[in-house]
Amino acid sequence: MRSRCRSAGWRGHLAEMLGWAEAVVGQESFDISPPGAAPYLPPQLNTRRDVLELFDRNAASARTAIACVSDEGLAQQWSLLSNGRVVFAMPRLTVLRTLIINHTIHHRAQLGVYLRLNNVPVPATYGPSADEGTM
Repeated sequence: MRSRCRSAGWRGHLAEMLGWAEAVVGQESFDISPPGAAPYLPPQLNTRRDVLELFDRNAASARTAIACVSDEGLAQQWSLLSNGRVVFAMPRLTVLRTLIINHTIHHRAQLGVYLRLNNVPVPATYGPSADEGTM
């Protein structure tokens, strides 16, 4: 039976998160619920393939965005807004590091625990995994 993903939600969160890099590098701010407009909604992901395709697309766009931004651009402030109000503002580099890179690492670790608890072999992350039989 195939897993169904109604929305990006928790299943597509990692796939979607990498796409944030493009907005962080290319815009001064992002409003998740702009005044007078519809709030941001995560993409509808209906299959595992949809999630993986979004992940691959967003990983490629994140690499390109990061490769194309200057050190001066990374030092500029970026803001997350909600209904026109600042939720937080910090340098783009800090947003990339904390909100995207560290956040991705956090969720990857959660996935490893989930796999382990469900007796699913954990794949290599930073080298061989004990579950691969090469240690």
